[in-house]
Parts: sequence; C-alpha cells; structure tokens
Amino acid sequence: MDALRSSLMQAPGSRARAYSRFKTALFVLLAWNTGVFVYSGTFSEGLDSIAWLVLLALFELETGAAAPRKQTAVIHAARFVAAIAIPVAAVGYVLDREWLDTVNSVLWIAVVAVLEFQVRFRSAAARYRALCTLVATVLYAGLGAVALIWLWRADWFSAYDALLWLLAFVTIEINVLQVLRAQSATARAAAAGF
Repeated sequence: MDALRSSLMQAPGSRARAYSRFKTALFVLLAWNTGVFVYSGTFSEGLDSIAWLVLLALFELETGAAAPRKQTAVIHAARFVAAIAIPVAAVGYVLDREWLDTVNSVLWIAVVAVLEFQVRFRSAAARYRALCTLVATVLYAGLGAVALIWLWRADWFSAYDALLWLLAFVTIEINVLQVLRAQSATARAAAAGF
C-alpha cells in the first residue's frame, strides 16, 4: 500500500518515465515470448506472435506520440500487412484443432477492430466513447477468461503470455483514451472561442 501511495505522489514527469519503463519492459518480455514461440512453438504460434508484436509496436508508435501524417500512412500500411498474418495463424489454430487458441485469436482480432476504429476515426470514437469502452471491456474480459482457462489447465506459459498481452493492449487503450480526451478538450476550447 505504501508503494502504491508513493507512486501516486510522484511528480508527473517521474510517473511518465516509470510508465515508459514499464511499457519497455513489457515489450521486451513479449519479444522474448515471441522468440520462444518461434523457436519451440507451432508455425501458427510463431506467426501469430510475430504479427502481434509488430502490431503492438505500430499501435504504440501511432498512439503513444503524435505521428506525422507521412508516418501515419506508413504505419497503417505496415499494420495492414501484419494484420493479414493474424487470420492466417487463426486458420492454423482451427486446422490444428487448438480451440482455445482459436477463441483467443478471434477475441484479439475483435480488439484490434475496435482499436482501428478508435485510432482511424478519432472524432467518431470520441462520440461513441462509452460504446467503444463497453465493447473493449467485454472483449478484454473474454481474453481474461481465456487466460484463466490456460491457468486452470496448468498451461503456465500461455497464461503468462496472455497476461502480458492484456497489459500491453491496456496500455494502448490508455494511449487512445488520452488522445481522445485531448481532442475533446481542444474541440471544446475551439467551440468556446479560445
């Protein structure tokens, strides 16, 4: 409790640095897991993990900082290419009869669809923020349930990996919410004539 209280009392700059270090550590752990899946997993697991890691990095680039217009187009194109690999991996899970991985993959595809909507159509996402939040919450709850099933099955690595991915995409959701709030504040200020 004292650690939580002291972290909340930190200056905003030091909280931002701590948050940045947290995201970096999370990305490093996910990159390590990707290596494990590529080396010792199935083809679908390796492809899936690489594609998701690339998507995560691209979402972070676009939502974590204001990307210039030229970079945004490149990011969208690269994200599209990475996104093609994900359904391919999902089909592999179906063919291998890995049903929990299939459900996990479908839920993550839905999460990315919501994120794409929020990132590409920011003004519409701001208008429908409550609905986007509700849909994202339901999807993340489903992903949490999948992680708990892996835990129940004693598939420790899959449960651990699922937890890391949940944390990583929650950071992206936080980035998106911050961008939407900033846009709403700017729009209100412009409407008020400031």
